Amino acid sequence: MRLTREKVIQLSHQIASAIEALDEMEIFDELNTVRQAIVKTLTDLLLEEEKIEAGVRQHITSQKRTIPEGSEEWDILYKKYYADALRKLGIALNPPPRA
Repeated sequence: MRLTREKVIQLSHQIASAIEALDEMEIFDELNTVRQAIVKTLTDLLLEEEKIEAGVRQHITSQKRTIPEGSEEWDILYKKYYADALRKLGIALNPPPRA
């Protein structure tokens, strides 16, 4: 996981506080329950991101010829395969501009 557990918890506090401050939303649960759900969601997303990254790295290393990590070609392939993996999940890296 790229973020430490402490950072995830810190983010959950900030997100929960931001949600609580919204006039458009009313929270019926305890704020700590909401925060715990945020921690679980963030943790699940980070684990999924790790799986995607591992798959992308495996895809690059499975090429017919060796592509050294850190090279321009490796970086281009990494970005392409990563974007493709996210697109398969329905996540767009560059969403279209809002009208």
